[in-house]
Amino acid sequence: MPIPEPVHIAAIDAGSNAMRLSVARAYSALDIEPLQTERYPLRLGENVFLRPRFSEDVFKKAVKAFRYFREVMDDFGVARYRAVATSATREAENRDAFVRTIKRKSGIMLEVIGAAEESRLGREAVLAALGPEAVPRCIVDLGGGSLEISILRDHTVEQSAQFPVGTVRLMTTLDLPGVIKPAEGEQVRKYVRALLESKLSPRPNLNNGIAIALGGNAETLAEIAPGPREHGLETVELSLLRERLPDILERDVRERMKAYGVRRDRADVMGIAAITFLTLGRYLNLRLFAVPGVGVREGLLQEIAHETFSRKEPHRYNGAARQLLVGTRSFARRLEYDQQHAEHVRELSLQLFDQLQPVHRLPPEARVLLEAGALLHDTGHMISHRGHHKHGEYLVLHGDIPGLDGRERAIVAGLVRYHNRKSEPAAHHPAYSALDDADKPTLRRLAAILRIAESLDHSHRQRVVKVRATFQRGAVGLEVQARGDASEDLRDAGRTAEWFEKECHVKVYSRQAPGIMNRIRRLLRPSSSLGDS
Repeated sequence: MPIPEPVHIAAIDAGSNAMRLSVARAYSALDIEPLQTERYPLRLGENVFLRPRFSEDVFKKAVKAFRYFREVMDDFGVARYRAVATSATREAENRDAFVRTIKRKSGIMLEVIGAAEESRLGREAVLAALGPEAVPRCIVDLGGGSLEISILRDHTVEQSAQFPVGTVRLMTTLDLPGVIKPAEGEQVRKYVRALLESKLSPRPNLNNGIAIALGGNAETLAEIAPGPREHGLETVELSLLRERLPDILERDVRERMKAYGVRRDRADVMGIAAITFLTLGRYLNLRLFAVPGVGVREGLLQEIAHETFSRKEPHRYNGAARQLLVGTRSFARRLEYDQQHAEHVRELSLQLFDQLQPVHRLPPEARVLLEAGALLHDTGHMISHRGHHKHGEYLVLHGDIPGLDGRERAIVAGLVRYHNRKSEPAAHHPAYSALDDADKPTLRRLAAILRIAESLDHSHRQRVVKVRATFQRGAVGLEVQARGDASEDLRDAGRTAEWFEKECHVKVYSRQAPGIMNRIRRLLRPSSSLGDS
């Protein structure tokens, strides 16, 4: 029962300013190793915002780019990918012909996504990159064709809006390819401000909360006007950017390239980007933007990895598995087990197994063994409360349990031995020593799951009824729904999660979801984030 091998995945973002490919190796939904990044300098939005059609030259260059991306993906043996196009392609009248041509010439299926999906992918990339301890109040994605803004509270979107004020769009429609005069800069500011007032009203007052900026424009400005690091991230300090804005605007493209060490396709739009971020900062009451260096591609990679290691079909046990569970329950009843507690731990174990599949990556056939281990985990109490985990191991190894034989019996016995923090796997333990090296990791990961499930009913009162898992950078969040106060069970779960953290190389955070009355109170409570200024 070996753990599945890692897979190579890829994401392509055909943006308005450039086309990019990222290739990665995914070991689980959270463990994603970047392998190679490619950038092709084709500006899809250069003319399409004025004349909403891709030219024949754009078709030819795009085909060349996608053929190259296909070669790179083939070299790495990419098993799964997703390629998306954003603002410029959305607005091109011949986008369907463009997509068909890319598919025919390169074999890559290009998906034209909407602004809301683009914003969601960026938001997922940010939440995954930051981890559970940093809670952003705002995520801003300034691209070549559009600006997306999400206002959040506790990782939940309160307000969102998309604006047609991307840097390439503004440069071409306002004809600002070089030096930007004060009157022209004021025109850009007023245009951005007017759109903000039309779509983000009442005006959010973020009071210098954590604001995240995505995209190459933000990454360029973080080098020009760097601020103090926040949560380990580079930042754009808006007061410093305001000081340096006149120098940026007074230079032409060649002078900006030389002075700031940037590419041409960044130099020509960096003045517009600076004005846009300064206008945003003033409107939202922000001092700086943190720049995590992630975006749509990272959001795509996260989703591909999650889907790759998630089970989509419902679990259907065959006759042998059903016979095993019948025999397990019969054996447990003969040992006078605490049926209510055992069945509840079994249910929580299965929820955790299914929810955490993208991280533990165990094969489906391991699920029934976890279920059997949960039903039998406390059977050793019939012999003695002291050392019941060792007594339970002995009973499972030598008891009459129809349908449980060989290596499966050793795994279930090991689950019983390691279901609490009183014992760790050792070579001299009977069940563990009976397994070969390929099965030992399976036992350890199953036992780590069972240990969390058992601790979630630490009180034996069946308070925790449902578990939902979320994934962030190097971390799993477990939100539990409970009857009444489950703080005692959650504290024990926090302590017992250490083994799962070690086995799966993640941190585990748990919290109780608010009850329905608390949700209603939260919705009715006046928001302190909305100001009049």
